[in-house]
Amino acid sequence: MSTSVILPVEAEGFIQSLETFTLRELGSARWFRQHEYIEKLNMQAILNAQAMHEEFVKELLVLLGKIPVLVHELILVEVWKQKVFPVLCQLQDFNPKNTFQLYMVIHHEATIINLLETILFHKDSCDAADGSLLDLVDYCHRKLTLLASGATGQGADTRSQLDRASFMEELQMQNAALEFEISLKAASVLQYLTDHTDSISVINRMLCTHNMPCVLVQLIDSCPWSRCQEGISLQKHIDGKWQTVPAEDRLKMTKLDGQVWIALYNLLLKEDCQRKYDFNSFNKNQLLKLRAFLTDVLIDQLPNLIELQRFLAHLAVVDSAPPKKELILEQVLNVIKANSGKWEAIAKHQVKETFSPSDSDLRQQAQRLAQTYSLDVMESLLPERPKCGSCGNEASKRCSRCQGEWYCHRECQVKHWPKHKKACQLIAEASEKTQKDLQIKS
Repeated sequence: MSTSVILPVEAEGFIQSLETFTLRELGSARWFRQHEYIEKLNMQAILNAQAMHEEFVKELLVLLGKIPVLVHELILVEVWKQKVFPVLCQLQDFNPKNTFQLYMVIHHEATIINLLETILFHKDSCDAADGSLLDLVDYCHRKLTLLASGATGQGADTRSQLDRASFMEELQMQNAALEFEISLKAASVLQYLTDHTDSISVINRMLCTHNMPCVLVQLIDSCPWSRCQEGISLQKHIDGKWQTVPAEDRLKMTKLDGQVWIALYNLLLKEDCQRKYDFNSFNKNQLLKLRAFLTDVLIDQLPNLIELQRFLAHLAVVDSAPPKKELILEQVLNVIKANSGKWEAIAKHQVKETFSPSDSDLRQQAQRLAQTYSLDVMESLLPERPKCGSCGNEASKRCSRCQGEWYCHRECQVKHWPKHKKACQLIAEASEKTQKDLQIKS
């Protein structure tokens, strides 16, 4: 498997150049250049972690103090999706011929949360995040609350809907599906934060401000990464996709199950956490719901949970004295405060300056993306075989011109051509130009 998207010296240059943007600048040429850098850093970080090679992307992000920049940019896109994107979708005079720029902005949040998930596995990354950890805890709380409530859906297959949708409707459906995936990544990030952080302010934020144990109990209860298809077959979300679970594996713990249980274990059994958490009657009753899930089969798979089971048995018969109440000052996100009342103006500015590119601008961006997304590297990152761009089934045939889209049969390729044509032309032209440039240089 290829393990090189960028060299360490390139990664250092990319990371050194990382900067924070304003909401108005999101989608600008400078912002897109940084997006390409972060995409490459993310791919390289994943490849290094998978191959158990030196994780130089993580080391450089820690050394150069750029993890807070990633957290800022993560939240910036989150706010844009909540406040500006809905306005863009409602603008009557905005009917873009191509939405790939908009999709790149929407996808940027997923790229950053993926990168953070990879690097925060290590304690030194959590330490280097410094004050931005509070913002990251707030972010995870927002995502997990939506996930527990079912507001993110379950990333359902909308292939038939996409066939009938306009460009903007298609983008909205893709955004909704991506939101589910991002929320699952937030569960992983939260587990790493509970593993590594000893900061009193971060513990306060998780326990006192957000009551994260009760949010996690609701996640265990609702289990949004599991679903029944047609009332018969059980499916679980494993390795980024829905998989049908054989009857003999139904009680097998998934990675997501384990992450939520470990986060609960950390938040309830660490001494600092027990001193801070308010075991009032409501919280106590919520936590005691966990006893029904702590079966022998579950504990056999994660033996540390026997300690959690004992703790809950003790909690059931003992009234814990609540800790001293502390004043909690919740802050509105700075990016929301700075842009309140300006959402429509920002949307109109971005329609004019960013999301209505000329054909030549699109070709240039497509060329840069063709260089960013090496097909060999992308395939090494995929946990499964490619899916048909039309029907979603497993695919074995590539578009011969752009090499970027997959199909199961020619019928699907013909059906999908009206939607794929513009992107195919841009990618193919960009790839041809890249090859010519390389030949000239050599």
